[in-house]
Amino acid sequence: MEIRKMNAQDDKKVISHIYEESWKHAYKGILPQTFLDQIPEGHWCGVLETFAKEGFIMLEGDKIIGTASYGPSRDENLKDYGEIISIYLLPQYIGKGYGKKLFQAVMDQLKKEGYNKVYLWVLEENKVARAFYERFGFKTNGAYLDDQVGGKAVKEIQYIVKLLKLE
Repeated sequence: MEIRKMNAQDDKKVISHIYEESWKHAYKGILPQTFLDQIPEGHWCGVLETFAKEGFIMLEGDKIIGTASYGPSRDENLKDYGEIISIYLLPQYIGKGYGKKLFQAVMDQLKKEGYNKVYLWVLEENKVARAFYERFGFKTNGAYLDDQVGGKAVKEIQYIVKLLKLE
């Protein structure tokens, strides 16, 4: 298993496929199934062009099995925070410790870039993801967004964590 920075040569369709499969797995029973079933191949390719400079991919041999994106805060109220934008794995690799390794790589990178506070957004109904982040000290801060995904009203809640400063 290898984790490395995403680069321009990485196949965005393959990485988008990880998003697609991860969404279909993680949001089953949370988002409408018809919406999940209709996510088109390559749906996230355009977004990946934007985040490729601040992203990781995880490989098992030559196969890309996971991806993560992060960067400086996009929220004006949290200017000095780093942000975890996404962490996704192919479903068959979930529950085997890969997500923890990918998450740790992102946290280490944000710390290396000088952030001692990090935030992320999670769908309120995504109890698995919420429990995952809570295990690493993330806590809700009361901020939320009301959104529509696949025709369903959802609430995204914000989680934050303060990292130990390395002196």
